[in-house]
Amino acid sequence: MNYIDGFVAAVPTVNQEAYIHHARLAAQVFKEHGALRVTECWGDDVPEGQTTSFSMAVKRQPEETVVFAWIEWPSREVRDAGMAKVMEDPRLQPDANPMPFDGKRLIYGGFRMLLDE
Repeated sequence: MNYIDGFVAAVPTVNQEAYIHHARLAAQVFKEHGALRVTECWGDDVPEGQTTSFSMAVKRQPEETVVFAWIEWPSREVRDAGMAKVMEDPRLQPDANPMPFDGKRLIYGGFRMLLDE
């Protein structure tokens, strides 16, 4: 089964267009290095939690929106090799394509798919 990298971030709402630009360029680079698909979602119905929530996890501020994204790869091996190339790609270096959000609050991880129906 395919391999998934998942991401959750808090993006200043006023930076939505900058985020879209950033994400489009990043998606192109990820796909050039082996990703099958890149999906970006802008929070629309993200409830606040009392114990846990997306908002709490990324320490979302009132002027921010939660973004949920994932990258689909054909395998963990392709992901590991592709991600190494992505991290070195000059198009995604901070000077060329700065993140329009606080990267220190970005949550990410790699996941083996268990079910895909």
